[in-house]
Amino acid sequence: MEETEEISVAEEKVVDISLKDLAEKLEEFARARDWEKYHSPRNLLLAMVGEVGELSEIFQWRGEVDKGLPDWEESDKEHLAEELSDVLLYLISCRDICGIDLGEAATKKNCEELVKYPPKSLAERR
Repeated sequence: MEETEEISVAEEKVVDISLKDLAEKLEEFARARDWEKYHSPRNLLLAMVGEVGELSEIFQWRGEVDKGLPDWEESDKEHLAEELSDVLLYLISCRDICGIDLGEAATKKNCEELVKYPPKSLAERR
């Protein structure tokens, strides 16, 4: 594959990618750089916490932000997307190294929350 073709493939917008696919890409990335030895649960968690800090800085002095970020510059939205991605990628790596099925765990947690916090009846909403 030519270099220009590789770049265009990398720039394609991914519509839907699974956690498994992302985990495989992350594992391949770390293996190619011999970084696996640094990917302990503790190290990945601390790296993710650092990224959450960077994510928090984006919102730190903005006050409340409207849904959809209508008043944000495109560059600010791109920065937000980068930091959210960093958090997600570390979360996936941590999940992988700990052997947790995050889809199953999240589904179970959601079911527990549905039982714990049932929807209010129409009368209770008024």
